Amino acid sequence: MSQEAAETGEARTAEKAGAGREPGAARPVVWRRGAPRVGQRAVRSRLVRPEDIALFTELSGDRNPLHYDEAAARASRFGEIVVQGGVTSAILNAVVAEDLPGPGTVFLHVDWKFNAPVRPGDTITGAVEVLEVRHDKPITKLATSVRRQDGVVVLEGTAACYTMDIGS
Repeated sequence: MSQEAAETGEARTAEKAGAGREPGAARPVVWRRGAPRVGQRAVRSRLVRPEDIALFTELSGDRNPLHYDEAAARASRFGEIVVQGGVTSAILNAVVAEDLPGPGTVFLHVDWKFNAPVRPGDTITGAVEVLEVRHDKPITKLATSVRRQDGVVVLEGTAACYTMDIGS
């Protein structure tokens, strides 16, 4: 989401809340399950399938031989086929949109480091932990990570998220 889109969404939230409201008036409820708390965590796991490579290629156009060509992948430092980084990080989209902070949440900014490859057949677990919660706006800062089934952290970093009111 662009800064402009975030500000537009913020303006809509302010309109719904009644811009110019009395001091101390309650802000709109955007966190349907209550505001996140510092230290709160959520995790989600999934099996990465060979079909995920093809689906991501269709979506993104990423046809890097490391994802398709066995010989090229074997000759690389990875030693075998690896999935696109977008397949790895996508589990974090699901965690923030479904679990914590929850529905209506989008990424404003991410700072991720990819540490190790993910291959078809790996089970990955995305995890988030709330580091900061703004009370003037529905923005949270999260520690983010993705681990393989062998415990290796394949992605780590932080994310800033905005949660907007999506109605009931």
